[in-house]
Amino acid sequence: MTAGMFRQPEGPRCIYLLDDDPDICRLVGSTLREFGFETVECHTAAELHRLLLVRVPDLCIVDLGLPDADGMDVVRELQARHACGVMVLTGRGYLSDRVMGLELGADDYVVKPFEPRELVARVRSILRRRDKAPGAQTQAPVRSQLAEFGGWRFRADSNLLTSPGGEEWTLSAGESRMLLQFLLRPNRILDREQLCGDRDLSALDRSVDVRVSRLRRKLESDAQHPTTIRTVYGAGYLLAAEVTWL
Repeated sequence: MTAGMFRQPEGPRCIYLLDDDPDICRLVGSTLREFGFETVECHTAAELHRLLLVRVPDLCIVDLGLPDADGMDVVRELQARHACGVMVLTGRGYLSDRVMGLELGADDYVVKPFEPRELVARVRSILRRRDKAPGAQTQAPVRSQLAEFGGWRFRADSNLLTSPGGEEWTLSAGESRMLLQFLLRPNRILDREQLCGDRDLSALDRSVDVRVSRLRRKLESDAQHPTTIRTVYGAGYLLAAEVTWL
């Protein structure tokens, strides 16, 4: 294929991870982030549906054993309604399940346990095939760019944060990515790995805490006693707010 026949997307590719096992999510998420992907974890089909109202990713990795839905139905809906790749990652290795998953439109079917590096190679293969497909989208579409929470407004397309009183800040790219992680999953505890979101942070050092502190200085009336971004000791951080995407 000659150069220029398709344009590579700008920025990190976004992948949603749907699995009710937090350990699997952490393993897959940390591996993908190590290789430059942006990841968002969810544990129920309902949570995935809420995320899709805000942003359609480049790829969804879907477990079939979900607490609130049949994973095959999720695969069918993703294939029918959303322009994203679909990988099934499941413990169900029966041939009938493999055939059904692929016939419903999944781009690949991987059985647990799996080798993380092989998973990355399969993800890259799916994305390359989709990039080269006629009419392929070059970026995952964002359906809504404006979030409102507790009187604050955040525009994800311009990194603009506006206070209830109208004061404005343009956040750094790193602060914006972290705030977006909170806004996509409000009132949920997010650990440091989930909040990294990019390769310039390490979940093992204090970098995440420093970035949280920067957000608190803007969002909190008293950063020493935060009420919006709360610390859950031994677990992570939580955005205590209802979020509306406009």
